Amino acid sequence: MNNKMKAMVLDAPGGPEALQARRVDMPWPAAAGDVLVRLKVAALNPADAYFRSFGPYLDQGGPCVLGHDAAGIVEQVGKEVTRVRPGQRVCFCNGGIGGHFGTYAEFAVVPETQLSLVPDAVEDATAAALPLVFITAWESLKERAGVKAGDFVLIHAGAGGTGHIAVQVAAELGGRVATTVSSDEKIALVLELGAERPIAYRREDFVEVAREWTAEHGLDVALDNLGPQIFQKTIAAMAPYGRLVTLMGMPADDAEDTAYVNNLTIHNVMMLTPMLLGLQQRLDHQATIVARGLQLLEQGKLRLQIDSRYDFDDIAAAHERLDAGNACGKIIIDIAS
Repeated sequence: MNNKMKAMVLDAPGGPEALQARRVDMPWPAAAGDVLVRLKVAALNPADAYFRSFGPYLDQGGPCVLGHDAAGIVEQVGKEVTRVRPGQRVCFCNGGIGGHFGTYAEFAVVPETQLSLVPDAVEDATAAALPLVFITAWESLKERAGVKAGDFVLIHAGAGGTGHIAVQVAAELGGRVATTVSSDEKIALVLELGAERPIAYRREDFVEVAREWTAEHGLDVALDNLGPQIFQKTIAAMAPYGRLVTLMGMPADDAEDTAYVNNLTIHNVMMLTPMLLGLQQRLDHQATIVARGLQLLEQGKLRLQIDSRYDFDDIAAAHERLDAGNACGKIIIDIAS
């Protein structure tokens, strides 16, 4: 096998043009429990734009290859690998924070325990776009907020990559789902995905709508993936003892200390933490979450919306679409046919 592979390399932080095609050393052979995957499709996430703009979390020298999600074919396996074999279709979330290479490349090296086998009924693009957003939604709503039947749940940006999966996860768990969206097109999408109350935030105040929708009970659960201003505003829509999850870091309480007075539980979710801190058991657990998402896809209980897809060489254009913030679903890149 050729010991070089094509990758999109980040030499220094910048705009989409900072990603440059280059031949790099293939990181194989690797550890005995690792698997070499020939990548077919990779997915973009907002974290990719963050690392491209500001630099990766880890700087261990050498080229930086971004990207967390991908699907592909097992090419070779380490001597201790027993669960997967060459030729099988797999997907995963691994890499892309600096250190070992991410998924903007022709190949990736992934520990066997972090791979999920892709069912025949699930397409490569769907499998590639699933891992990070499904892990995030499941950890946030199932494992942290504990959504249960009858809960009033608000998902912000419900037509986005994470949001449209979170709407479905909340509904699958029995929640009654409201979600903020920006257009009539996105209203139609979230209704199809199981939302009960779309909120057109450009013409409706989501706090007022939430209070009315819940008959002044307030929200039992809310998921913030927009940042401090929206987080603080959401506090006023919460029921006493509600659970508020943020993906954007922990801001302060509002000016009236409403979160404190109403005894809200605040959860901070950063699904890249296990990768950053090398928490292998957590990484392995995240792979089981991905397997659950694939099962739901296979059963027709989960839909993954693809916003757009680009050729590998057009990755800068894909990042321009990502930066614009208007995507309805996930942006993906085709690495190999």
